[in-house]
Amino acid sequence: METSAVKLSDRPDWRYLIREYYNVYRFGMAGGSKRIGGHMRTVQSRLSQVLTYDTDLTIGSAEKKPVCDHLGRSLDNGEQEKTQTFIRAIEKVSPELSWQYGYGQMPTSLKKNYAYAEILGPKGPVFCNDLILGLVLFSPNCKYPAHSHKDITESYYCLSGHVSQNHAGVYPPGSMLFNQSGFEHLLTTSLYEPVLLAYVWVGDAETLGSFEMSFTQKTKT
Repeated sequence: METSAVKLSDRPDWRYLIREYYNVYRFGMAGGSKRIGGHMRTVQSRLSQVLTYDTDLTIGSAEKKPVCDHLGRSLDNGEQEKTQTFIRAIEKVSPELSWQYGYGQMPTSLKKNYAYAEILGPKGPVFCNDLILGLVLFSPNCKYPAHSHKDITESYYCLSGHVSQNHAGVYPPGSMLFNQSGFEHLLTTSLYEPVLLAYVWVGDAETLGSFEMSFTQKTKT
């Protein structure tokens, strides 16, 4: 059911969720990387403005995709991790989330294995023109094809499950993955458990407002 815009402070559960993102980027560790540290400070600064100026919140119709059958398991798994407060904040708003594909042409292999829900951004429930926050859910044994983001800096924060990027490491809950603009990356998930990630995109208002998702190489559909 469509609702009119309200202020973020009018919906505490949504505000608490935004604060979970803020806490990760305010108090999380950058591992000594100046690039990651700079990215985290930028995210923190922009989220601080969202919270301080009490931005608009507009919740539209909830929508599900087939992979949402794995969401309950992902949330249950996250309850056992240090990400549990983030997980509980997601649980509170989960009935209102709109899960999407984001691609004009979806590979058949992904239709049951992937979806994302935008939390904040130019087109998100919580408005912000220079930052995007969201959640991405993968089924077990999923391969998310190689892709990159021009003029967008991206990070993932693993909330539950275990994910690998470019076959170069395994990231458990509480880990952060960082991708600079233009960096090509693919994601794979463990065989038996789903993966839930929080993602952040940083860019200018024009780029984030008009960005279209596409894979690096054409995939049979």
